[in-house]
Amino acid sequence: MVAFAEGSPCWVDASLPDVEAGKRFYGELFGWTFSGGAGPEYGGYTQAYSRGRNVAALAPKPDGRMPTVWGVYLYTSDAYACAARIRAAGGQMVMDPQPVGPYGTAAMAADPGGAVFGLWQPGTHHGFEAQDEPYTYCWAELYTRARDAVDVFYATVFGYVPEDQDDPADPGGPDAGAEYRLWSPPGSAPGAATAVLGRSLITDAFPEIMPAHFLAYFAVPDCDASVAAVQRLGGRVTADPFDTPYGRIAVVADNQGAVFALLSEPRGEGDPEPGPDQARA
Repeated sequence: MVAFAEGSPCWVDASLPDVEAGKRFYGELFGWTFSGGAGPEYGGYTQAYSRGRNVAALAPKPDGRMPTVWGVYLYTSDAYACAARIRAAGGQMVMDPQPVGPYGTAAMAADPGGAVFGLWQPGTHHGFEAQDEPYTYCWAELYTRARDAVDVFYATVFGYVPEDQDDPADPGGPDAGAEYRLWSPPGSAPGAATAVLGRSLITDAFPEIMPAHFLAYFAVPDCDASVAAVQRLGGRVTADPFDTPYGRIAVVADNQGAVFALLSEPRGEGDPEPGPDQARA
């Protein structure tokens, strides 16, 4: 069982109009298998597994007006106390903490810039059983226009330790040099070795209508092959693959519009190109 620090991403789920279509898409793209879906009291919530381990979930949207998105949940040992800190720090509760059977306690909040995130206080469901390996969650970033307000907010609510650096997602484009901040859990040394989240800025390089949001990343052996698979399965590319010091990244949307990122590790000099047996495309 993975141990999570306060404020660390511990779970992700996709809110979709059609869960069965989502199962076909992600089953083909990542090789995930799925549970039969929780009962009506849990809204048909469907767990996804990678090699038999719990890695994500797909959830049917209860209201068609709600966004089709991947949501990121941050670990908390006390959802009610965390909700109180969120309100006191200038955030809003979208959904107050509520028990989810024996599985844990969930809540939804919005930071001062408008980005929505989840809280998860574990019961029998502890969060990721696998991460940071192929076809599992590996990273998340907050994109915001309210830099100063959200920096203070997250430091107050979760005690994040910051380290500022250049934006790894845009080393040479029109947004090059935009401020990028890594957040590490309280009590840890700042830096990439301990960071659990990134914070980037929504600048003029992005569409004006883009809202503040969290972006979930999934690790893949070959970013380009996975992008080709996304397109073959009816998804679309919102940012073509590009290289960073941390690996090759692309931002894509599934066949229902939920946006997520793909990340493959940087190849060492002289490493062979990944072959078709190394990717699901």
